[in-house]
Amino acid sequence: MNAPSLSARLAVCSWSLQPASPQELIAAVRATGLNRVQLDLDPLRESPDVWASTQALLEEAGIEVVSGMFRTVGEDYTTMETIRVTGGVAPDATWEPNKANIAATVPIAKQLGMRLVTFHAGFLPHDETDPAFVTLAQRLRDIADMFAAHGIGVGLETGQETAPALRDLLKILDRPTLSVNFDPANMVLYDKGDPIDALRTLGPWIGQVHIKDGIRTKVPGEWGEEVVVGSGDVDWTAFFAALHEVGFTGDLCVEREAGTTRVADIAAARELVEAIQ
Repeated sequence: MNAPSLSARLAVCSWSLQPASPQELIAAVRATGLNRVQLDLDPLRESPDVWASTQALLEEAGIEVVSGMFRTVGEDYTTMETIRVTGGVAPDATWEPNKANIAATVPIAKQLGMRLVTFHAGFLPHDETDPAFVTLAQRLRDIADMFAAHGIGVGLETGQETAPALRDLLKILDRPTLSVNFDPANMVLYDKGDPIDALRTLGPWIGQVHIKDGIRTKVPGEWGEEVVVGSGDVDWTAFFAALHEVGFTGDLCVEREAGTTRVADIAAARELVEAIQ
């Protein structure tokens, strides 16, 4: 059986569109030319008075929810160092509120019929005997088990570690419901290796892909620059060829986290993907 076309697998990340309500989300999704979405679950948890009707409105609009996403408490993306210290579920100071938020997110994802929810795990210590590594690994197992109890998988977003480090972590965690949300731009923005090589390394674990582009920094330790898909360092023709090579047939969610013309930028990404296939 042939996999669906690339364009049929496209979705848009709802947070990229910065909607203040489900009605705004629907209008923005339609403006991109797409009808599938990866849904930010934080607004549904934080502002149920505004977002309680999301599921019904999306269904009525014919927009499919392909997966979910949540953020963690205290994330500071000001610099690479601040996100290393504050990101994900690694920091002890924010673990309890994060755990509570995740517990509240699980039933929302279940109600929406989700099969996958993604997030940034946080900085991974290099030494497996480091107590911080052991603690983070256990937290990730706990999160995977919380969602798995309701038939939901968890995708760890690529970012602050190399592909081999993330692969080794997944082997250690030993949870079949854990996968990778592969973002090629993050490999560039965090300067963590070639995205095509990383894709091949993580191929067996990839559960979802983000379509995002970036330009690698020329100053080690500083951010690269996120740019419109097709204008950065990701070789998209080679990228999709490698996706086919590793047998990935899942969803491709366009993400845009910078700029003031996001709807147009996302539409441009859609057009690029449609032209490649």
